[in-house]
Amino acid sequence: MKDKEFLEMIVRNIVSNPDAVVVDRTVDEMGVLLTLKIDPADMGYVIGRRGQTAQAIRTLLKIVGAKNNSRVNLKIYDPNGGSKPRSSEMRDHNRDIDTSAVDDLKI
Repeated sequence: MKDKEFLEMIVRNIVSNPDAVVVDRTVDEMGVLLTLKIDPADMGYVIGRRGQTAQAIRTLLKIVGAKNNSRVNLKIYDPNGGSKPRSSEMRDHNRDIDTSAVDDLKI
């Protein structure tokens, strides 16, 4: 159980809404899975630039798990399902836009 408290302590200290932090802990044949739920506004703080903060938290959890002879994995729950469009998806989306109404303008 130390892994759950450890994760809660770290995350509560880096987010703006610490009361919204919830950690669900499940154990199966693969090891321990900690599912982190936070206020969507705090997602950037937990993930960090290029995922560096999330990766650092995962590394620390692996160390805590190794100390307790268990494999600990972290899943960060995203209620939007990671719906931020990638740049390639935006390019494809922009091709589908109907511009016929302004095509005849001489700008």
